[in-house]
Amino acid sequence: MVYCFSDLMCKEVINIKTGTKIGYVDDLELTCPEAKVVSIIVFGRSKFFGIFGREPDTVIKWCDIEIIGEDTILVCFDEPRKRHKKHGFSMETLFK
Repeated sequence: MVYCFSDLMCKEVINIKTGTKIGYVDDLELTCPEAKVVSIIVFGRSKFFGIFGREPDTVIKWCDIEIIGEDTILVCFDEPRKRHKKHGFSMETLFK
């Protein structure tokens, strides 16, 4: 089956290993001489309306794609663990 990039952008990417919604396809990586798709890229979510940047992008190799359906793309891969940073301050540090 042949897909246009605009068709892939409308599909939601879901990791079947963890059951999480990753997002929508935002970009593709292609090989130059062969013009083959190497991976799909889902941009990270923006932090506070994009003022504080965004989370890291998710790069999914083409071989990790299980099924491309009408509405979704099902992938199976190990997502990197995200570290939770403490933002802001606590009341304890405020009164020290």
